[in-house]
Amino acid sequence: MVIGHHLILHGYGFWLPNDPRGSGSQELREEKFADLGPVHFGRKAVQPPREELKKFWSEARPRLEFPLVWFDDAKRQAIGDAFGEVVVKQRYTVWECAILSNHAHLCIRRHRDDALTMWWSFADASRDKLLLLGDVCADHPIWSNRPYKVFLYTPEDVWRCIKYIRDNAAKEELPAQHWPFVTPYDGWPHPRKPERRN
Repeated sequence: MVIGHHLILHGYGFWLPNDPRGSGSQELREEKFADLGPVHFGRKAVQPPREELKKFWSEARPRLEFPLVWFDDAKRQAIGDAFGEVVVKQRYTVWECAILSNHAHLCIRRHRDDALTMWWSFADASRDKLLLLGDVCADHPIWSNRPYKVFLYTPEDVWRCIKYIRDNAAKEELPAQHWPFVTPYDGWPHPRKPERRN
């Protein structure tokens, strides 16, 4: 039984299907990127050297339709505000969230809405909120149009997901994030357990 989801929103253009690191894609939908390399589904066990990544992105970026948008403090706050509004409106239960420099993670309890519906709710609301800041053109997609989700089946899966998400901010040297719409995980659907912070 699925008890939750790990939703990942990638910023537009930051993770292409044939990224040398591997990707969540199984096919390439835009021929203009085909000569940059084959699609590898999943993250590669051995990651490419920095030089290979730089070469890939130096060739890929000019082919993007829109510029990359990095999320500074103001943009991360706007995204967080939008996420919070979605949580209240849809009555979602979010167990952890990290909004980073070019992507975001949510660990969320299963709901009457399926994972894709939830993903699009967060993506659409945060895109609209970022456009209000006025420094992104009105037709910029903000997020990749390929929703990425991982199903969580056990409380152990949820704990792992929460830890992974919490560790992401530190990896980017960002301060720890504490969003008001996050509800501490209590071991659902099993009896309540104290929150583990490792």
